[in-house]
Formats: sequence, C-alpha cells, structure tokens
Amino acid sequence: MASLQMAALLSAPSTPVASDRVRVGSLRLAARNGSALVVRSEAKVSGGVSARGANLITHAVAEKAAAASSTDSKPGHELLLFEALREGLDEEMERDPTVCVMGEDVGHYGGSYKVTKGLATKYGDLRVLDTPIAENSFTGMGIGSAMTGLRPVVEGMNMGFLLLAYNQISNNCGMLHYTSGGQFKIPIVIRGPGGVGRQLGAEHSQRLESYFQSIPGLQMVACSTPYNAKGLMKAAIRSENPVVLFEHVLLYNLKERIPDEEYVLSLEEAEKVRPGEHVTILTYSRMRYHVMQAAKTLVNKGYDPEVIDIRSLKPFDLYTIGNSIKKTHRVLIVEECMRTGGIGASLRSAIIDNFWDYLDAPILCLSSQDVPTPYAGTLENWTVVQPEQIVAAVEQLCK
Repeated sequence: MASLQMAALLSAPSTPVASDRVRVGSLRLAARNGSALVVRSEAKVSGGVSARGANLITHAVAEKAAAASSTDSKPGHELLLFEALREGLDEEMERDPTVCVMGEDVGHYGGSYKVTKGLATKYGDLRVLDTPIAENSFTGMGIGSAMTGLRPVVEGMNMGFLLLAYNQISNNCGMLHYTSGGQFKIPIVIRGPGGVGRQLGAEHSQRLESYFQSIPGLQMVACSTPYNAKGLMKAAIRSENPVVLFEHVLLYNLKERIPDEEYVLSLEEAEKVRPGEHVTILTYSRMRYHVMQAAKTLVNKGYDPEVIDIRSLKPFDLYTIGNSIKKTHRVLIVEECMRTGGIGASLRSAIIDNFWDYLDAPILCLSSQDVPTPYAGTLENWTVVQPEQIVAAVEQLCK
C-alpha cells in the first residue's frame, strides 16, 4: 500500500509549488543529488531581495556551472520537506534518548514517504519500532509509553488510517491528563501524510483536522514549508501536550533553504506570508500555495492581499489574525478541509466572536466540497479550491 501511494504521488504530473519564504543561516550548503522531484523556491530573503537574484542570467546553459557554484556559497542548506521533517526528528532523537518512533514500515523501510529513512540503522529497532497494521493498538501503545516517561512519535502511514485509532486519540490521548487529575502527561506526537493527493481515491484523501479539532486537550499544527516542518516537528516533540502534526502528501517534495543552526518554532503562532492592506486571507498547508498563486493575479489587478498561514489549527493565533483584520477589515478563509464542521467554520466563528466590530464585509470561506474525493483527476480538482476561485472571492469582498 505504501509503495502504491508513493508511486501514485511521484508518477503524476506535477504543478510546481514554490515556498514563499526563506530564513538564512550562517554556514555551508549541503549539496544533494537524487532522483526525487525537486520543486525550487521562489522565495525572498530577509532583506526583501529575490533569492533567485535581481539580474537576468544570460546564456543560462553556458553559465550553468558558475550558477551552481554561486548557489553552493549561500548560507544554510537545502532540504526537501520530508528531509526537513527527518532532520528535525533525528536531532531530537539524538538530543533526548526518550524520543522514539513507532508505526507501520517506519524502520528499515524508512516510512511510506521516507521521513524515517536511516533512523532505524542509527538508533536501533527499539527506538524506531516497526508495528503491525493495527493503528488502534500501536497508537494506544504510544500513549501508554508517553504516560511512563517516553516521548513517542507515532506515524500514521496515511492520516485516514488513524480513524481506526480515534478512540485512543480521543478518550485517552486528549483526556488522560485531565481524568488522572494531572498525574500523567501525554507528550506524544501523532503525524503522517494526509490531504488530497493526486488520484489517491477517497479513503486516501482524508482531511482529519475537522475530526480531531473538537477533542479536548489536543493541539494541532499543519506544516507547509521545509522551514516550518522542521521547526514544528521539534516543537511538537518537546511539548508536554499531545500534538497532531498534519503533513500534506503533495508538499513532501517542496525544496527550501533552511538554517544550519538549530531553531524551534512556536506551536501556537501563525505566519504572515505576505503583508497587505485590502483583505486578510487565512489559509494553511497546501492551500498556502494556491493563495500565493492567486495573490500574483490579484496584485496585477490592483489588489493588495495580506496572506497568513495560520499553522496552528488548535488553538488559533488570534493575536496575529486579529491585528491583520483590524488593518484590512475583510477576511477570506481558504482551506482544503471540508466545508461542514471544518477548520474554516471554527475560524469564522472565532473571528465573529472576537473581531466583529472591525469587519466591513461578511467573512467568506472557500472549502472543499462535502463529497468523497473522486479518483478521476478532473473531478478531484473540482472538489478542491482553485486559485481562480480565490481571485473571484477577493474581488467580491473588495467591491
């Protein structure tokens, strides 16, 4: 099953996705060669200068070697998103001997999307534990090990499979700290691939954010770039709370330069991706890139959207979100989650409760259709929000 999923993802035609932010470190670039699809970043460094350089390179083929040499001299190192997750996990396992990994094929196979590749060889089979195909059992085992002092990272081969472990995640993972009167902490990370891929079918295209958001005691974050994937992974492992880390199957091959020095991100902070004045667009995960694609069209049409990747799905960073709304007075929410009972519905409710007086227009929310995701590629695209829909929604808001 894992092999089929990976084959479906990597063999499908790919739309280039660009990470829109780069944080620079201070050391060397780690050169990498491989056959995996590489999607390069059209990012901007801290000073606002294009990461690709301000000048057009003439005779690109003839200058290829020189261009490569120039790239090698930049600080930091480039990683694909799944490699950034692995690097964060590796660093935490090396730092803290109580960190362990368990799940299907996470050992010598390296995980269904290779996030744990090489870790079993480095840390041994007891810290990188291959489990049977029994999500309820190994998730429960992870929760039990967290109660006794370990910091397990439980991988779901596909997030949709974790519905089989919903009882453990809901009744035990989220509630045991409370129901034990504070006697137990549950420092567990539950992570894995999810979202609408490319023709993976309904059961492998689940978005479980809406399922898990109502569970008391559970934190949820969604990564969208290699930089925040690593930072959120490290923060989730160090947290004393149970954390669900959502990873999107179509972002694993996104490439970005990240710092060489160690960094850890906050689990409860949103990221302002693009400053703007006319409308606040709130999004996360894969939809960040649909929004940024739409933003280019909107700028050409004279609009100035502010884009925020909320990252923390529970709790919401209402400080960052609120400051943006107080400036723009208009809100568009873009998500891949289902419309009914999704993250967008909860976010809209929170905005109405806290920032009603600052709104000059109704909140619009673009979500996936409330239907099982079709296998047919054309129909699959129709169920997910597309950039042109975002453009039309902003035009409607800013009339």
